Amino acid sequence: METFQTQGIRLPRLGLGTYRMQGDVCRAAVESALALGYRHIDTAEMYANEDAIGAAIAASGVKRSELHVTTKVWNENLAPDAMRRAFDASLKKLRLDVVDLYLVHWPKPGMHLPSMFETLMTFREEGRARAIGVANFNIALLKTVVEELKAPIACNQIEYHVMLNQSKVKQYMDAKSIPLVAYCPLAQGRAASNETLVAIGKKYGTSAAQVALKWLLDQGGVAAIPKASRHESQKANWDALSLTLDDDDRKNIAGLPKNQRFVSPGFAPAWD
Repeated sequence: METFQTQGIRLPRLGLGTYRMQGDVCRAAVESALALGYRHIDTAEMYANEDAIGAAIAASGVKRSELHVTTKVWNENLAPDAMRRAFDASLKKLRLDVVDLYLVHWPKPGMHLPSMFETLMTFREEGRARAIGVANFNIALLKTVVEELKAPIACNQIEYHVMLNQSKVKQYMDAKSIPLVAYCPLAQGRAASNETLVAIGKKYGTSAAQVALKWLLDQGGVAAIPKASRHESQKANWDALSLTLDDDDRKNIAGLPKNQRFVSPGFAPAWD
């Protein structure tokens, strides 16, 4: 599996997203993914599945040194004491002494960025988080964190897929050597029925979803974490890695409308 080097960690470019998977379903999905060869598991405090993921990791037999685990702190817990409690709880549920990447899940109006990142850096200095980062940060917030606070951000995890233009924020991140981790990389399933992607897939005997995923993974500085609970879907996403798109394919995909954002809660920042 190809990886990024970012802030002292190796981040696999394809991972397993686990949003809305809980309990035995989540545990089975993670065990299946690890058996297939996945080594990047993405979770969060808000998903309420860290305990199931911890059980799956413990049962898998995969060496801890071969595994990348990302989890996130919810935006209700961004004050230092609350963040410490949330971090300790996540490690306990995951049955881990150290998490590979710890992210701020969403920014929040009125948050105090200096104290937040001082706390995150403490986890890193203690050796309990190998790297820290953010999710759903716009360019203005990234500039504050990176240029003013000088925080060593290992990634920004944002919604990104063939139907959403993220070129402005990606351009800034590329200039700062910050990888983009794409969630909802299949546009919440809509990529599977897009006529342009279906036609490209037929050319190669693959699915439209595989085409959409490979389009993302072909871009420099992009990793993707598609959610997949079924073994067949996990295998299809894995097999997308071996797909080769040509210039005509990329031209056709570039022509798709790219103004469809599917995740924008009321507390989201102003998107660039």
